[in-house]
Amino acid sequence: MNNASGQDIKVADAASGNWVDRFVPESLRPYARLARLDRPIGWWLLLIPCWWGQALAERSQGTGPNFWYAALFLIGAIVMRGAGCTLNDIADRDFDAMVARTRSRPIPSGQVSVKAAFAFLVLQALIGFVVLIQFNGFTIALGIASLLLVAIYPFMKRFTYWPQFFLGLAFNWGCLVGWTAIAGGLSLAPLLLYAGGIAWTLAYDTIYAHQDIEDDALIGVKSTALKFGAASPYWIAGFFIAALVLIDLAVWQAHGGTPSHIGVAAAAAHGLWQMLRLDIHDPQRCRALFLSNKYFGLLTLAGFVIDGLTG
Repeated sequence: MNNASGQDIKVADAASGNWVDRFVPESLRPYARLARLDRPIGWWLLLIPCWWGQALAERSQGTGPNFWYAALFLIGAIVMRGAGCTLNDIADRDFDAMVARTRSRPIPSGQVSVKAAFAFLVLQALIGFVVLIQFNGFTIALGIASLLLVAIYPFMKRFTYWPQFFLGLAFNWGCLVGWTAIAGGLSLAPLLLYAGGIAWTLAYDTIYAHQDIEDDALIGVKSTALKFGAASPYWIAGFFIAALVLIDLAVWQAHGGTPSHIGVAAAAAHGLWQMLRLDIHDPQRCRALFLSNKYFGLLTLAGFVIDGLTG
């Protein structure tokens, strides 16, 4: 579907020449963009905590890697990230129309109607439910409980300067889901991992929010970037430190070995690299550093996986 003039409108902050622009049929591109399939960083940041929880639980339980579960988490992360983005764009369509970076999104640009977006949201949620019911009952209940966080997050920027905290609650729920899929229940280790993930999200999404700080101030939405202002680098550094400490404590509680601690140390080096490059007044730099957090998460994950294979 195109806009009223028949033009295929590309989203402003998507990489040029991405696979959606090249391979997805033109009539389906607005829906692929609505699900942010042209910007995979979101599903990576949703998926990695699931794999953290799974890999650390496998290390703790002494089981081998469950590739079927890992694949289910991949599918679930892609469709539920898409569902979350669709809900976010429905809720924020009027705000998005006033911001240069977001006014080209499918709903404010007229490529997808609100009614069609709701139908697409339901479709993605149904696929996510089919994925979820492949797990044990406790994990299914946890997954259903996460829907409350997914539903309230898009509205938090209207009421609090801490929407990044609520994003962290939603995006890192996979730490708990991944753990319980293997262990069948919760313990202190996954709760520490979850808390570490929330701190990590506060770091990377505060960096992200500095891209829109001027527009957000003008249209009246809130963020940690606006709250912290010039002090943001100190807060971001603190969030990275908190994340690393909590994740490493989770490793200790899970009886993780040296490879897991090395993975956390490698992530710490990556976090330091981000802080040395951070310039909150440079939107392009902020975007690049935000995107790099995939590697922060994967370095941590690599330690957990290697630990599980060798422990």
